[in-house]
Amino acid sequence: MSTPYRFIVDRQNLKSTRVGADPDAPAARPLADGEARLRVDQYALTANNITYAAFGEAMHYWQFFDSGVPGFGCVPVWGFAEVTESRCPGVEPGTRLYGYLPMGSHLVVKPERVRERGFIDGAAHRASLARAYNEYVAVTHDPLYTPGAQAEGLQSLLRPLFTTAFLIADFLEQAAYFGAQRVLLSSASSKTAYATAFCIGLRQAAAGQPARVALTSRGNAGFVQALGCYDGVATYDALAELDPSIPSVYVDFSGDAALRRALHQHLGDALRYDCAVGGAHWEALNQGRSATPLPGPKPTLFFAPSYGQQRAAEPPQGLGAAELQRQLAAAWHALIARMNTASSSADKPWLVQREIRGTEALSASFDALRDGKVGAQDGLIVLPG
Repeated sequence: MSTPYRFIVDRQNLKSTRVGADPDAPAARPLADGEARLRVDQYALTANNITYAAFGEAMHYWQFFDSGVPGFGCVPVWGFAEVTESRCPGVEPGTRLYGYLPMGSHLVVKPERVRERGFIDGAAHRASLARAYNEYVAVTHDPLYTPGAQAEGLQSLLRPLFTTAFLIADFLEQAAYFGAQRVLLSSASSKTAYATAFCIGLRQAAAGQPARVALTSRGNAGFVQALGCYDGVATYDALAELDPSIPSVYVDFSGDAALRRALHQHLGDALRYDCAVGGAHWEALNQGRSATPLPGPKPTLFFAPSYGQQRAAEPPQGLGAAELQRQLAAAWHALIARMNTASSSADKPWLVQREIRGTEALSASFDALRDGKVGAQDGLIVLPG
């Protein structure tokens, strides 16, 4: 195995990164009673991780994993790990888990609520953070899991994004789309955006459901059109061509303040709801901001773990945890089937997995992702070992 590491980022400047020592490596610290050590086997790098970094302070994403260097943070990622040591009853070495991991080689956890399906990390510094990020699921009891390197890669790349997408679609349906006839989705080539469009499509059995319109760059327009999960495509340089009389909902995955203002000004009162989700265009988060109030509705942050918790409540307040998981799993398998069909046919594949090995390649890949230079089809899978 390569030298243990932890990849860290300057919390105030995402263009400054380092490869540091792994504070959770076996040589760095012995386990205390009640702890277990996980070896990180693989994780995905997506625009979602750039969002975590961009909102690291505001949403406490820097709080999950120690960077070991003041002023730097460790960007959380999703992937698979194996228990290599345990001093916690019920958590056995060799157990393979899916969950929230550091960009690095190891993670020490303090398992609580241990059961066959997995456990919650009860470490004190994570106690106030959303439970969805603290749960580690054993693959042997995971209804979304399919064995195999390619299938695990898809899960690392898409599962956290898909969960958010599924919940956004559910939220919009529960709100009757705020009376809109059109859903506009920015950064439409991003995995979260097209998964959201796909999930909305699964719910469009009845006539009169809103059209799904992709907002994207001219360079990605062809890819977005070929996906087949949008009803229309508009490029950023042609927003004025959008019919301003159609009642619309805006789902923002870009975080681009100038784009948001342009849409609000163009649509005015026809914009019924502004759902803020991500920060793929992280450098534009504050560009275009103005003291002048936006026309139309105030942007409202969508925080998937909180909404998911609401929907997991027992009826009549929610669906109940079991029914929510059943619906999520059904939608997930429908998406994977659609992606597999695209990959095995003459269609352009939605996703091509690219393996990243070594810290130099990792640094270069993070830089490319941060700077928007990773192709829409590329799915980056990091293999730390």
